[in-house]
Amino acid sequence: MRVLLDESLPRRLIRFLPDHDCFTVQDQGWSGMKNSELLRAATAARFQVFLTADQGIAYQQNLESADIATVILAAKTSSPADLEPLMSRVAQLLPGIRSGVVIRVAA
Repeated sequence: MRVLLDESLPRRLIRFLPDHDCFTVQDQGWSGMKNSELLRAATAARFQVFLTADQGIAYQQNLESADIATVILAAKTSSPADLEPLMSRVAQLLPGIRSGVVIRVAA
């Protein structure tokens, strides 16, 4: 599965998803894009999952009609220490995830 990590997430989260093709927004050269542009670019590049810590994205974008699944990490901060414990749940979810699904993963 192709997974795109939002620019606010630490790159080191990729190591928790070894069975997937993971890239960061920075890897793709998409830093600074607005969410709507970013989701269009990710879909065009055939990403299947967008991983973010942006708690407001579900209210700002029509994610259910998107051709990409969105996983929102809900942690106290965006530090690796707070996000890494959520990644085992993310890894469990990915095999069955579908386009247009929005999943919030919290501690």
